Amino acid sequence: MGEESPASPLPPAPAAKVYYDGCPGCAMDRKKETHAGVPYKELLFVATTTFVSALPITSLFPFLYFMIKDLHIAPREEDIGFYAGFLGAAYMIGRGVASVFWGVAADRVGRKPVLAFSVFSVIVFNTLFGLSVKYWMAIATRFLLGALNGFLAPVKAYSIEVCPPDQQALGISVVSTAWGMGVIIGPAIGGYLAQPVKQYPHLFHENSVFGRFPYLLPCLCISFLATLVLISCIWLPETLHKHKGLERAVEMVEGTTTQESAEPPKKSLLRNWPLMSSIISYCVFSLHDTAYSEIFSLWTVSDRKYGGLSFASKDVGQVLTVAGASLLVYQIFAYRWIDRVLGPINSTRVSSALSIPIIAAYPFMTHLSGIRLDVPLYIAAMLKSVFAITRTTGTSLLQNNAVPQEQRGAANGIATTAMSLSKAFAPAGAGILFSWAQKRQHASFFPGDQMVFLLLNLTEVIGLVLTFKPFLAVPQQHKQ
Repeated sequence: MGEESPASPLPPAPAAKVYYDGCPGCAMDRKKETHAGVPYKELLFVATTTFVSALPITSLFPFLYFMIKDLHIAPREEDIGFYAGFLGAAYMIGRGVASVFWGVAADRVGRKPVLAFSVFSVIVFNTLFGLSVKYWMAIATRFLLGALNGFLAPVKAYSIEVCPPDQQALGISVVSTAWGMGVIIGPAIGGYLAQPVKQYPHLFHENSVFGRFPYLLPCLCISFLATLVLISCIWLPETLHKHKGLERAVEMVEGTTTQESAEPPKKSLLRNWPLMSSIISYCVFSLHDTAYSEIFSLWTVSDRKYGGLSFASKDVGQVLTVAGASLLVYQIFAYRWIDRVLGPINSTRVSSALSIPIIAAYPFMTHLSGIRLDVPLYIAAMLKSVFAITRTTGTSLLQNNAVPQEQRGAANGIATTAMSLSKAFAPAGAGILFSWAQKRQHASFFPGDQMVFLLLNLTEVIGLVLTFKPFLAVPQQHKQ
């Protein structure tokens, strides 16, 4: 009878997860384990915060020309665009300067206080912008609004941290969709409520406060919405883990690993290639989307003899409103299924590839009119908005999953800074490009606006290429 082989040693028992009593992050982790499903209350706050914070970014565009004219800063009418460009870029420059600071602050003091302060800054500085009677005051308030409204980095981290792993794509898509709706509805608020004495003389008297400050009403409307969101911060739960100084009892739960022991050693964010590669593609797509937004508006209102559509401002607003509504429908009914089937990387690649033929088709629409123009134009605008949101959501999800929680705010701060600088450059570059293209209507190689949309597509192709190896390093959980 042969000898029995020695019994193999039992595998080590998995470490227990430690919950610190009094830690808000641990409380949120407990809640996610005991309440599976979509955190509707937290995501509602994410959506409203992102929405009201995005409104002032674009709300000034419909009245920017008239505001510069009323401030009497431009020596000639032809110079109004020059001064308008600096005022339009002041917000993004301010945000680019301060985003890393707010991301680090969110990792140190928590997501909730940074979000609350950001909403408070919207109330104060957006109102002061409406009260501006000097050009320097308008520039200063817009710059400070961008610098002190540090919501984007912590709100992306927060949207990830309130969701269980299978719902994190939904959390990021809520941020992207609310942002998209805010930057589309913002101009509608500015256009309808600016200069109320001229637009609604039966409701507003010339000697009233809105006669003296003709651009205050849209700012007050946005500030009122921000006040409601600020009040709701009272009931907002924190998600950041705060273990230092806690000496209370801990609750041991079998079957999972300790958070601290499971985390790899921290490494420099700038040396984290999965993070930095996703930020690079994110910035290229942001540059494209901002340039596209400006070129689309300029192209639709320009005369047909220059390759445009000869639209009125209200016609452009209507197209953008329908495109914004399509984002909400897409968010509710389609995005989660698409993310489940394709994942963030493939959904980014597919949406980027499908955007190319849409952009290529725009310059040929100038030969259409009536219903034959409206149908393809509205469909193209809606699809382009949906594809842009899908790309933004996919790259944001990759960024947040490339770092541990205690670096997530700083990582989003770096991404926001880089994105803000690219968005500050995009409007000026797009305006110069469009002006140059208008002067070459009879060129033999891609005449007029065909060259504009060709260069937009070139930017899209660069972004698409950056989503493949070796340019994109994929976080471990997304490797297929």
